[in-house]
Amino acid sequence: MRVYPTGPIYDFRWKLLELALAHTQDDGGVMRLQPQAEEATQNRAMLMLQAGTIDVIALGTNVEREAMARPVRIDILRGIVGYRVFVIRAADQPRIARMEAGELRQLTFGLNSQWADLPIMRANGFTVETSTSHENLYGMLEAHRFDAFPRGLNEATRELAQHHHLYPQLTLESSKALYFPYPVYFWVSRTNTALASRIERGLQLALADGSFRKLFERYHAEEIAALQKDRRQVLRLRNPALPKNNAEPDTRWWWRQ
Repeated sequence: MRVYPTGPIYDFRWKLLELALAHTQDDGGVMRLQPQAEEATQNRAMLMLQAGTIDVIALGTNVEREAMARPVRIDILRGIVGYRVFVIRAADQPRIARMEAGELRQLTFGLNSQWADLPIMRANGFTVETSTSHENLYGMLEAHRFDAFPRGLNEATRELAQHHHLYPQLTLESSKALYFPYPVYFWVSRTNTALASRIERGLQLALADGSFRKLFERYHAEEIAALQKDRRQVLRLRNPALPKNNAEPDTRWWWRQ
């Protein structure tokens, strides 16, 4: 089974899919996951899902994606990706710390042009510079093309560790965060109802026996502990890209709002 996206920050998503499939081996036996080898943007990956060259995608939702593919409508990340902290230049830490949360719109942010959070940020009045390359965004931040790179709470520290040798002057901003409702789903092609049903059943079984939560808390223990210790100012944003038939994420496993 070919899956997208892959890389260290996505490991939890695929361990969770393996858990769901292990709960439902009676629905089709053992299935092994194979990372999508070809480099692909998110938009390209959705087309490959439609064509059958990718079997499962794990991304956030929006109207366009729901028109193209079939979501398994169980939020696999419990809203944690919608809690955005900032990768910044270390020298800017004092300046941003002095700001009130509402003043964050004075900053320019960097995002991938195909990420589903781009229209959310712009709809909430933020100025955003874009690139189609995740890696280029780190270089653009270093070059002062923008002020902050918002990343999910579960992504920022891992990415900083991976990029430290290239960008040692970048750091995690310590005082502010954004939050918007942003469920992340497993997606299959619209015609693959059997696989969608199997994944949904497996996730429900993993929720019922507690193994879903145990896996989530193990993978996100460091972030959950940091969030409980930190006292960040959180600016809540609306998500106009959230389709109407999607419930807002339940964050109680990691953050009681």
